[in-house]
Amino acid sequence: MPTAKTRQPTNIHYGWVIAFTGTAVICACLGLGRFALGMLLPAMGTTLDLSYANMGLIGTGNFIGYMLAVALAGFVAQRLGARLTISLGLVLVGSTMILIGRADHYWQILSLYVITGIGSGLSNVPLMGLVSHWFSKEARGRAAGIMLSGNGIAILCAGLYVPWINSRFGMEGWRHGWFTMGLVVLGVSIMSVVLLRNDPQEKGMTPVGHQETSSNVATEVQDSRSGRPKWIMIHLGLIYALFGATYVVYATFIVTSLVDEHGFSVQVAGNFWAIVGALSIFSGPLFGWLSDRLGRRTGMLMVYTLFTFAYGLVGIHLSTPWLYASIALYGIAVWSVPTIMAAAVGDYLGPARAAKAFGFITLFFGMGQIVGPALAGFLADAFGTFRIAFTMCAAATLVAMILAFFLPRSRP
Repeated sequence: MPTAKTRQPTNIHYGWVIAFTGTAVICACLGLGRFALGMLLPAMGTTLDLSYANMGLIGTGNFIGYMLAVALAGFVAQRLGARLTISLGLVLVGSTMILIGRADHYWQILSLYVITGIGSGLSNVPLMGLVSHWFSKEARGRAAGIMLSGNGIAILCAGLYVPWINSRFGMEGWRHGWFTMGLVVLGVSIMSVVLLRNDPQEKGMTPVGHQETSSNVATEVQDSRSGRPKWIMIHLGLIYALFGATYVVYATFIVTSLVDEHGFSVQVAGNFWAIVGALSIFSGPLFGWLSDRLGRRTGMLMVYTLFTFAYGLVGIHLSTPWLYASIALYGIAVWSVPTIMAAAVGDYLGPARAAKAFGFITLFFGMGQIVGPALAGFLADAFGTFRIAFTMCAAATLVAMILAFFLPRSRP
């Protein structure tokens, strides 16, 4: 009888502690470390006299660093474990954000933001690998969705915080924004060391959800030795690359476009961005649940349809109500693809290979992120508008829909 009581100390599985801690990690390493940039860029550009191409290259530099981290994350995580790797990445993100707030030149910011990208990759890739260790197949989508909602929380906070701090400190407000948000990231790094665990066995537990049978495990091993899963990963990678190339253009330049092309104040544009953040909090959990129920392929078809309309509406340069519609569609869909991808790699290759597979498709994702903002910035300088870039994003997501349609069904 005493033994039975010690085996069930609480009604809450520690996997959900991992998931909600992951929400804070994503909020810090990507939400604040990357997606607050769009709100800070207008004031930074004015203070430092940056062109649209310069702004785009700052975003590209971040993703170059992210790509480097993807190549290193597996090696570092094997040596240090996922928990310490994630915490180290957050320290890099927070420290470089603080230093960016003190930078005076474009090249200083670009160099530091490359290191920020390295920290983001070292935090994000091992964290997504934990999903397959702590959650069985039928719960992976929900868990990944909960984690990815951290991006939405950060965007909502940045959309409200940055205009407020600009109103207090004027054109130097962006410096205070980088500094204070960097301190928040360092705080989350401490939280991650305390709460994250590399494997359920460390807590004497099994993953959340029904356990896979030995026949399913055998199938995973057999499939991983064949060539088919490699092509599936490439297929997923191409779909993920088109997401990376398009969503980041919107995230980087929508606020600048609203201010420079539509005549909105930074305060009003910040309200738009806050709407994106508020809606995107539900994006990951919603489409993670739908992909658990309907399948990963169906989930991807749904979200890329939403993206196509979101980019097309802002690319056509319609009136304000259509801008609201574009932002609403983007917000509700934006974190759905990483959520589905994190679950899909576990479905196809199993928990043991999930982190490595997620790192592999993230290389494609990273290449898309490198190309997207740089190309959009150059096009905006060349044509004097972001309409061309947003229209190209809509065309790219149409291609992603076609690729998703031909994605094989994962095992039931």
